Amino acid sequence: MTGGQRDDTARGAAAATPDEEGSHGGDPFDDALALVNGPRRPPERPGAGAGTGSATGAEARSGAEARTGPGTGSEAATVRMSYTARAATPGDAGDTPRMSSTPDVPFAPDDPFASRAPSPSDARHASDTPAPTGNRPDPTDPTDATAPTPALPWHTARDIARRAVTEPPAPRTSALAAALGRTLAAPLTALTDLPSFDTSAMDGWAVAGPGPWRLDHPTGTPESGPATGILAGHAPTEVLLDGQAIAIATGARVPSGATAVLRSEHGEVRASGGGRRLYAPRPVPPGQDIRPRGQECRRGDQLLPAGALVTPAVLGLAAAAGYDELTAHPRPRAEVFVLGDELLASGLPEEGRIRDALGPMLAPWLHALGVETAPARPLADDAGALYEALAASTADVVITTGGTASGPVDHVHPTLRRLGAEVLVDGVAVRPGHPMLLARLAPGRHLVGLPGNPLAAVSGLCTLAEPLLSALAARRPAPPYRVPLAAPVHGPPRDTRLVPVAYRDDERYGLMAAPLHFHGPAMLRGIAAADALAVVPPGGAQRGDELELLELPWPAGWSAGWTPEAPTDWNASGER
Repeated sequence: MTGGQRDDTARGAAAATPDEEGSHGGDPFDDALALVNGPRRPPERPGAGAGTGSATGAEARSGAEARTGPGTGSEAATVRMSYTARAATPGDAGDTPRMSSTPDVPFAPDDPFASRAPSPSDARHASDTPAPTGNRPDPTDPTDATAPTPALPWHTARDIARRAVTEPPAPRTSALAAALGRTLAAPLTALTDLPSFDTSAMDGWAVAGPGPWRLDHPTGTPESGPATGILAGHAPTEVLLDGQAIAIATGARVPSGATAVLRSEHGEVRASGGGRRLYAPRPVPPGQDIRPRGQECRRGDQLLPAGALVTPAVLGLAAAAGYDELTAHPRPRAEVFVLGDELLASGLPEEGRIRDALGPMLAPWLHALGVETAPARPLADDAGALYEALAASTADVVITTGGTASGPVDHVHPTLRRLGAEVLVDGVAVRPGHPMLLARLAPGRHLVGLPGNPLAAVSGLCTLAEPLLSALAARRPAPPYRVPLAAPVHGPPRDTRLVPVAYRDDERYGLMAAPLHFHGPAMLRGIAAADALAVVPPGGAQRGDELELLELPWPAGWSAGWTPEAPTDWNASGER
């Protein structure tokens, strides 16, 4: 069961969230991976037993072997613990429900984090050592193989997704147009000077020395009738002597001996002594309106580094610099499986069934990220069908929607175990979108499991899929973009919150990010009008706080559908 019926709150943050700074000793990245893959050995306290008194990186990993190697933009990491090698957890096996988290609902005054009594989730977070009840496993016992896997901090999960790609696919050489949207595999160096000769920047006259200048017909042209002068694409052969001028077009090669170009609107031609002379109202400085050879670059200059995205402007620059082909990394290939018997492909919801909102959204979203993908493929809630689809897929990344929790028809975890996949991320401390996951199906092939609720799926797409696909495309990570918040946003004590925002201008702060309503896990109304997702830290944020933004892969304002004729009488909740 997927779509709006599966709330991402089916999976919670677990008893304790791993420390991003690695306070337990060892590498925090390896610690996070160890937490995903199995029980973790607690660090030794100073003075307890022999040795240094602190856990080493290997001890912290507690047997969940990891290796690091070169990657794109940061150190890559590969988890070597497969699903089949892990001890099954209650949530994976489906025999015990996973811990639930507080549902995500609209902002104040009905925001649950603004003012409410402590919830069982808060009590769980407030205690570092909750006592086990009855025969249930103790999540704080490192020897308990059935302890639930703690959800990873949001930034840690994103970093794991980025570093999961040890090496992007080999680059390919193609015609310029085919390289659009790909990533340069080598620096773009100029094959010629730009411009490759002295060029006229304006229509007018090429002049030599101070004026006035004698206007002669070019050699080889009839003396009667107007002189055409030098046109673009024609190479002048004669030398311009002092006191001479000749008409010239924009982009034409400046003749040898010319000292400047006089714009056509600044010159005046007068008859004089049986000929014609050109006059200027003021002296013409040397070099005026001439683009000198090599002004933009010299042959061999680096124009762009490896890793640059091939945009339409890059194609133009490459062509100007003499390129017919470019060598770039291929676009990642993705396949989308939308899981759920309750989803309708058309018409109105009826008899307990709902429209599939993710199928129409995910493929275009991936295209906007520069990914090659076919239309989403619907799959029934059938473990055999999911296994066959995953086993047959050859895509670099498979994206599934729904089925990542532990309900009776949530088949993603069991199917990954059957395939012998390696789990990298199994739950993230973020709202919406707790039960997202990332697994390695085979070398160079991954699966991103998104929650079934639409906005929770967007959260998983931005948290795990986007950095993974960016690494596969060999793109450099974009630096964090931060904007002040236009209104306070409340948040849970331990989880990051992703909230749709729209850009607004403020007299004091300038550009600000205004939180939008309709941001529940099953809602798309807010994100459809958003320019970005604000990354709200645990505990919330106040007006004026600068927050990291995840910009959507389309121009700001485009998704809101605003036009000058659009109505402007919307109230704060977005309703008229």
